[in-house]
Amino acid sequence: MAAGFKKVYKWLAPDAEKEADGRDKWPSRASFILAAMQITRRSINSGETWLPEEIHSLVFGRNPTLTEREQGGAIGLGNLLRYPSVVFANNGLQWFIPYFIALFFLGIPVLILEISIGQAYRGSVVVAFNGIHKHTKGVGLAVIMTGFAVATYYVPILAWIMHYFRSSFQSTLPWAGRGEDFYLLDVIANTEPITPETGYIQYPGRGLVGETVGWCAFMWFLVWLSMYKGVGMTGRVVYVTMGVPVVIMIIILGRSVSLPNAREGILLYVGEWNGGKLASGKIWQAAAGQIFFSIGVGFGYFTSYASYNSRFANSVQDSLIIAFSNSAYEVIAAFAVFGVIGFLGYEPGDPNVSLSTFTVGFLTYPLALAEMPGSQVWSVLFFLTLGLLGMSSAFALVESFVTLICDSQLGKRTPRTVISTTVIVVAFLLSLMYCSRFGFYLLDAVDTWTNNLCLVFVVWSECVAASTLYRYKDVVGQVGGIAYLIHSLGYILSMVLGVAVGHAVNPSAGAGVGFGIFIISNIFAVFLGKTPLIPAPRFFGKNPWLSKLWWLGFYPVCSFSLLSKPIALALVASPNVRQINQLRQDLNVIVAKGNKWKIPVAWSIIIRYVSPPILAIIVSFAYPAFYLKRKDPLHIVGFTMAHLIMCITAIGFIVPRWFDVFIPLDKLNVGSDMYTPPAGMVEPESINIQGDEKGYTMGKKVSPSAS
Repeated sequence: MAAGFKKVYKWLAPDAEKEADGRDKWPSRASFILAAMQITRRSINSGETWLPEEIHSLVFGRNPTLTEREQGGAIGLGNLLRYPSVVFANNGLQWFIPYFIALFFLGIPVLILEISIGQAYRGSVVVAFNGIHKHTKGVGLAVIMTGFAVATYYVPILAWIMHYFRSSFQSTLPWAGRGEDFYLLDVIANTEPITPETGYIQYPGRGLVGETVGWCAFMWFLVWLSMYKGVGMTGRVVYVTMGVPVVIMIIILGRSVSLPNAREGILLYVGEWNGGKLASGKIWQAAAGQIFFSIGVGFGYFTSYASYNSRFANSVQDSLIIAFSNSAYEVIAAFAVFGVIGFLGYEPGDPNVSLSTFTVGFLTYPLALAEMPGSQVWSVLFFLTLGLLGMSSAFALVESFVTLICDSQLGKRTPRTVISTTVIVVAFLLSLMYCSRFGFYLLDAVDTWTNNLCLVFVVWSECVAASTLYRYKDVVGQVGGIAYLIHSLGYILSMVLGVAVGHAVNPSAGAGVGFGIFIISNIFAVFLGKTPLIPAPRFFGKNPWLSKLWWLGFYPVCSFSLLSKPIALALVASPNVRQINQLRQDLNVIVAKGNKWKIPVAWSIIIRYVSPPILAIIVSFAYPAFYLKRKDPLHIVGFTMAHLIMCITAIGFIVPRWFDVFIPLDKLNVGSDMYTPPAGMVEPESINIQGDEKGYTMGKKVSPSAS
């Protein structure tokens, strides 16, 4: 009997397989993709509080209604709930133009970055960014802490979902005819805040909500079960948490589109063309926010999960599969919600109708379910879907932190089960504050600033770090440190001061300042820079001034193949610089090995010159929004927490050795111990990154057969 139980246990919770370097690896490529696809099915921010129009709407009234509370940034299971609410405010086929532009110029490039560095450096996010440069370890830790902070309040949301799930088994659904009261009084069960005419808002609620605490503990236990043994166990779980919701969603979709008047709702989605909305910045900002939040970059789990991939997995193809699956799921699932919208008779122009993640998940859909024949069955299926999708996101968020500890010098001596259990217990204890009688308001505040400010900032830092600091000595060796410093400062200040002036004066003035600073800094950098020893390729090699401009502004986005063979040979042999194999080319040595898909040149251009300015604009809207919340102590707490995490980036840049404890000794010098190969022909394909007991050695020359 005992042997039989042990056999079943081994099948349900297998030990992870090992890669050649001893690191755990996914049971299959499919399990990694399924886990990552589930991650994308969440969105943190449901409101669009970083939009000026939404900011002004917060001014009205100090005793907020349900809808006004949610504008602060409620969490949802984004593709299923947030996406329809965003589209509803921008309905029509024209929505897909900014949506797909944002997908290709914001979502996919950052996703490729996170997955590729995780696979190449085979470690936690801190390990990966240590590989970019030792001064960017803080960026990696800030990414992880952002995800962990979200996990602590994400699971209490799942507890509310489970309350609905339990209530779905009653003969009469308890929210029928009283949707808002059931949600606020029975589920959330928070005490209303007191808003005096002067002074700070007061929250008289004390104590914990018993059922929320119970379901929170249960969901944390399920999260622990899903990941305590590593990717071997997670690789089993994802087939359930991915497969079941897809099947149920197809069933719910069929029911929703068959409801009376569902056609009118679907026509709002894909049956209209409102081209005039494209002239407004609101739809473009909404599309960028949706892509950014729904794909789920910036929490560290893509990098952590990718570190357990096979070393030469097809990461570019995987990234595209994940991104397109994310979009396909939310675009198709939205038909279900718009069917319900038509059934309920909602119209985008109705001032009494305001959709957000919470209203769709806890009001709109439940009220529609209550009116359907067999409402209990549909309610059980709907909330089971939300629970499974949410659970998969929760253990992904925690995995980044667990991987960080497991890869640290201390974690190498501690069993993963012990680390996982400790992290889950700590996370549960932190979650209790969101289960209190004021927990909903605290959750709203922390979520608002974690996502509208901290999350966007750390992704901006990822892009800037990867495109500015990686192998910067190559540039310094050619044009000098002063020129590099002026160019880099101008690049960053053009975004910072540009958005600041844009808010203080107007967007046109901000754009003028931003472009002006960037152009002037380039002029000064080119004027003060020394003549490169290695001329730039093609057009830029015609004179020294253009060569300097190329080294400063285009070397990080160029390709080895742009150089002629004589120049490439000279550069490889030069004692002043390392081989010209910047981040994209170095990553391609790993991710494109064996005819895998290569990271294209366009990716480097986007990750440096397109994504960071967009992210800078998005994050800038958070500060005017905080001014309206400055009298709310919970929002002050959330705002402060966000900045503490953001400060980790700066601390890591100033004193990187403080974070060395999170780096295994054999990978501590990955980002700095590169060397120039011997003089001679060295093609990109023959430059490998070897992994052995001493870690990675960049730049080893191997035989063509070995590559």
